[in-house]
Parts: sequence; C-alpha cells; structure tokens
Amino acid sequence: MPNPVNHRPLGLIVAIVTLALDQLVKYTVTYPLALKSRMDDGIEILPIFRLRWLENRGVSMGFFHADSDMMRWILVGMTMLIAGFVGVWMWREKARQDVGALGLVLGGAIGNIVDRVRLGYVVDYADLHFGEWRPFLIFNLADAAITFGVLILLARALLLREKGAKTESLN
Repeated sequence: MPNPVNHRPLGLIVAIVTLALDQLVKYTVTYPLALKSRMDDGIEILPIFRLRWLENRGVSMGFFHADSDMMRWILVGMTMLIAGFVGVWMWREKARQDVGALGLVLGGAIGNIVDRVRLGYVVDYADLHFGEWRPFLIFNLADAAITFGVLILLARALLLREKGAKTESLN
C-alpha cells in the first residue's frame, strides 16, 4: 500500500501567509494610511473600490453583534472552536487542493480572532461597490480568504461528487 503524500506543510504555509498578509494590510490601513481619521471619505482606489474604516463588532453580515465584553469573548470562543475544527480537518485531509483551501479558511479565521482579542473588533476596510449598490458589506482580506476557501471546498465537493456519480452510472 503506497504511503499517501502529506500536504500538511502546504496548509500550514497557506494559513501563515494568509494570517501575515491580513495583519500587514490591517496595520497599513490603521496606521500609515490612518483610515480611521478619514471618516466616511476613505481612499478611492478604483471607481468601484474604496478603502473605508469599519470596526466590525459582529460576525459575518452583522450577525451576533458583540455589544459587551462578555459577547466579545463568546465570539472569540466560538470562532476559536471553528478554527480548531478547520485545523483538525486540514490536518486529516488528504487532497492537496482541499488542504490549501482549508489553509485559507484557517488563516483568515485566525486573522479575525487576533483583531477581536487585541482590539475588541475586527478591522474591515474593503468597500466594493457599483454606484450605490454593494454586493458585499465592507470586508477585509481575512474575510475574502475564508470566502474563497469555502467556495473552493464547495466547488470541489460538488464537482467530485458529480464526476463520481457519472463514473458509477457508466459501470
């Protein structure tokens, strides 16, 4: 029986790079760019993309807004549990692409946990808009990494399942 290739280092590298880039960008918008002091104006990068300051005290799409320290630490605990689950899944996963996707999710989750522990909120800054229409709330690199990681996992699960179903129906 051949020994399966271990892709754990890939997942750990993806998670560490994602975390480092997330924290670097958040540092840049917080200090050198002083985005908070620019209020609602922000910095226009493209006609459809602006850097704007937002202190996100909730989770995805404004759910579970943490108005108190107790709620903040509950959110930290919940996201740490989810990150732990993702870490275990990544450690056990055999498929290289899934390990990479899980590394994106893990790195993004830890990036947002670091903010919430250190600051009490998550620094969001990316405002993608088309005129007045915003397909997303203001987000950050960690959120984007989590989203892309989950989309990769879902796409692979659906495509591999369909490929497996076609192969079984031919037999």
